[in-house]
Amino acid sequence: MIKLTFCLVRLPHLSREAFQDYWFNTHGPLVASVAEVLQIRRYVQLHSLPPEISEALRTSRGAPQPYDGVAELWFDSLEAMGEKGRRPEAQAAGRMLLEDERKFIDLSRSPLWFGQEKVVVG
Repeated sequence: MIKLTFCLVRLPHLSREAFQDYWFNTHGPLVASVAEVLQIRRYVQLHSLPPEISEALRTSRGAPQPYDGVAELWFDSLEAMGEKGRRPEAQAAGRMLLEDERKFIDLSRSPLWFGQEKVVVG
């Protein structure tokens, strides 16, 4: 399995609560609606808690400002993703999701990458 991890920073005009509400109640269903076309095997949203909960831990480590959330998406393989990317319906679904992401995510401040999980505990 290949996992896409997407660390999300909200657009400046949105509160954390408004961002997370849109992400879960509007964007989440959009992802679900095209999951089969994009061959997404699993999609999870991790919503950040209020910043004061993590502030002491963050400052004790000299960590940067937190993300507003993290999206995790699982796919069968890089090869399957490459094949999928050549299909017109998958390209259209990807464009639709990106268009919606521009409504609530500061894409220039939201890193994403593909990786492979290495389980240490659990």
